[in-house]
Amino acid sequence: MSTVNIHEAKTQFSRIVEQAEAGEEIVIARGGKPVARLVSLASAAPKPRKLGLGKKRFTFPANFDNLNAGEITSMFEQGK
Repeated sequence: MSTVNIHEAKTQFSRIVEQAEAGEEIVIARGGKPVARLVSLASAAPKPRKLGLGKKRFTFPANFDNLNAGEITSMFEQGK
């Protein structure tokens, strides 16, 4: 953990952010008294999704593959 004063933090902001990003904790002080802490945000890496979470929650009609097949065919045929 390192401590920097506000003036140094303003002039070296990019470097200090890089240090925090690398995992270092930076304390920013005013007049020698700590007033803020700069730390890296925890990255929210997406967790792999578990398959089958919706199992038995949804049902499909038995004729799902042919549902409204006649209407769909007629819509395509109207464009002739």
